[in-house]
Amino acid sequence: MKKYNVAVVGATGVVGRKMIEVLIERKFPVDEVQFFASKKSAGTVLDYNGRKVVVEELTKENVAQSNVKYAIFSAGSDVSKAFAPVFAEYGGVAIDNSSCWRMDDSVPLVVPEVNPEAAFNHHGIIANPNCSTIQAVVALKPLHDKFKIKRIVYSTYQAVSGAGKQGLADLEDGDKGVAPKKFPYRISHNIIPHIDVFTDDGYTKEELKMINETRKILGDDSLKITATTARVPVYYGHSESINVEFFNPVTRQAALEVLSKAKGVVVCDDVKNNIYPMPIDAEGHDEVFVGRVREDKSVDNGLNLWVVADNIRKGAATNAVQIAELLAAHE
Repeated sequence: MKKYNVAVVGATGVVGRKMIEVLIERKFPVDEVQFFASKKSAGTVLDYNGRKVVVEELTKENVAQSNVKYAIFSAGSDVSKAFAPVFAEYGGVAIDNSSCWRMDDSVPLVVPEVNPEAAFNHHGIIANPNCSTIQAVVALKPLHDKFKIKRIVYSTYQAVSGAGKQGLADLEDGDKGVAPKKFPYRISHNIIPHIDVFTDDGYTKEELKMINETRKILGDDSLKITATTARVPVYYGHSESINVEFFNPVTRQAALEVLSKAKGVVVCDDVKNNIYPMPIDAEGHDEVFVGRVREDKSVDNGLNLWVVADNIRKGAATNAVQIAELLAAHE
């Protein structure tokens, strides 16, 4: 089996460390592995499957000497904007977890269970979608193929880990009376209907990401979509209430049949026995869990879904590694 030189950029962060873990778990064919981070984190020693790897400062000179085939990024938009093209320039493929490249027409936005073919139309950079978008489209794509989506209403309940180390700390510190450093208000025992910055029309950038990324991934700019995103006091695992209206007739049973056969989806839907997806069950897993499937009687051809996934794994690290797997298998 061919092996590849792989880099993790932002290796010391919450998602970066999870990317390392997922690469090991999934036995990605790594020859040499390099970890890059800021000057502040350079020199940190991380373990990679028994190897002790020293984190290097991310500089153009270090990239030029690295001979990396796949560089998996989780270091923020500014870093991605500056360095993803550098890896591409030196013959690598940058798989970027930030929002920097997602809506660039020349950069594919990929969820392997949904639009794997898009991954092969790259010019050295591939974008990983927003965590909340990823789990939504994994559940929606098979339904879209069968019943054709007309309109989507997203309502999300997103874990604090989506805001990184400080988001986790804010939840842990909240009960101790420590003022929040990441969120505008205390998150413990609270819900904050505010993720990312507000735009002039009253939506947040997180909400607009879900709207625009869903259209791009599903390849349909005509989709009518609205979203409300909220931060909840949960450490790991985003939950979403998704209301969908279709052009074609749909029933609960027909939807369940489609979802039960969908790649990457686990159906948890037996309300008589209190079986439905919860973030505590999704944590540590790569699948997208779907339940509470029911017909929306207020519209023609409507459904309600409850969709849950581990936002650090499938919503970030695992999806990025799966993209690298796609490319490697294609070679």
